[in-house]
Amino acid sequence: MASTGTKTTQVFRVYIKATPQAVWDAITKREWTERYGYGGGPDHDLNRAGPYRLLTSEKMKADSIAMGYPAPEVAVDGEVLEADEPNKLVLTWRMVMDGRLSSEGFTRVTYEIEEVSGVTKLTVVHDLEGAPQLAQLVAGEWEVNGAGGGWSWILSGLKTLLETGSEMIHGS
Repeated sequence: MASTGTKTTQVFRVYIKATPQAVWDAITKREWTERYGYGGGPDHDLNRAGPYRLLTSEKMKADSIAMGYPAPEVAVDGEVLEADEPNKLVLTWRMVMDGRLSSEGFTRVTYEIEEVSGVTKLTVVHDLEGAPQLAQLVAGEWEVNGAGGGWSWILSGLKTLLETGSEMIHGS
């Protein structure tokens, strides 16, 4: 896939009518993460330098098989670099579901959670230095190929779930 000039550092921001703790729980607890974005559940130790993995959900596995390839048990791996509940989470992050993407190595994702005027501002900063294909994927540029809408899709689903209690797309 040709480069489209995707930025090396991508910043995504969403305002959610929920508490910072609710947002923290939604990004760190499996009972929430399986209900938005692409599903899957975190397996991590929120202590500094603890391992981080995002395990594939049954839906992710079924969708992968339907697209012609089996999904592994682990979609993303990395390490927890900082966990300041409910304010900030910093991870190294490597997409291991696809060999092309995993060969680009580890990137860095930072979740910043801040209460602003009675709502929570969630900022996701993804440092994608040296990972041009992953940068395209998380920017949503592979959506036309069935790879989804990247961080914008994930955060839209998170906001919808926290504000309405319902999934953005049934079965997502």
